[in-house]
Amino acid sequence: MHRAPASFALASLAVLAASAPALAETRIEKTLKLAPGGEFRLETGMGKVNLVGSGEPDVHVVVTSRRKDLEDLMTFRWDESPGLVSITAVKKHKFDLFSGSGNSVQYEIRVPTETRVSVDTSGGGITISSVHGSVRADTSGGGIDIADVTGDVEADTSGGGISLKNIKGRVTADTSGGGVDAVGIDGSIRAESSGGSIELERVTGDIDADTSGGGITIVEAGGRVKADTSGGGIEASFARGNSLGGVLTTSGGGIEVQIDPGADLSIEASGNAVRTDLPLAVRGEISRGNLSGTLGKGGNTLRLRTSGGSVRIQSL
Repeated sequence: MHRAPASFALASLAVLAASAPALAETRIEKTLKLAPGGEFRLETGMGKVNLVGSGEPDVHVVVTSRRKDLEDLMTFRWDESPGLVSITAVKKHKFDLFSGSGNSVQYEIRVPTETRVSVDTSGGGITISSVHGSVRADTSGGGIDIADVTGDVEADTSGGGISLKNIKGRVTADTSGGGVDAVGIDGSIRAESSGGSIELERVTGDIDADTSGGGITIVEAGGRVKADTSGGGIEASFARGNSLGGVLTTSGGGIEVQIDPGADLSIEASGNAVRTDLPLAVRGEISRGNLSGTLGKGGNTLRLRTSGGSVRIQSL
């Protein structure tokens, strides 16, 4: 039996591909009535989400798909009332033959600045900025980036890292797919990761940081610090005047802290070795791997414990 050469078969496929119609972008655009101070909710089975607050009234939404018609991908429900706009997009096919279709869907959303926001997507990353109101962001398919928010923030992802910047409110950040990076938090923060490191800078309130996927770095902690990792070391500096103490524990590395020498603290440290240049009044016996002492007038306790390295306590 005569068989066509491989080169002929490949050429035939190329001709068929060239003759197929180009995939055009599909687009849905809507404006929904919402007064400032209201609430916006989005729940979608796929897609990246970019939401920004603006001084304009109402909610403006643009949904695009680069690879497949939106009407073939999802069923949309659009609900609006004076105090609430809600969008629900349900996938029509549980198993998508076009595996990359979810990544090609994107939401561009503009809401009034004074809006409470809730975004839930299982198919992409979430970016939210310039909102005065509480924010909740939940995704299993990408990272979360939230900036310039006045209000409490809750961020949860199993598909990427979490980045937070300039938040005035309480923050909860939980990821199993990456690290947590937060800068300029005027409030408390609870950060948890099993997939990466935690880096926190200029947090005015209490800190609770827990990771098994990397180290913990804290700069200018303004409140009490609780930090626990089995995946790396801990580096922490306390803001001047901070005498609230805390507990820093690791089995994956050493601990280095910087403290205001004018603070009033009780300090307990243990590790392979403990070193300090602070003027501590030492209590009990002095040993290489343990230290118990008082800084200033004493007061709240700062406990530093590592089974994976040494402890170093320095002056700011």
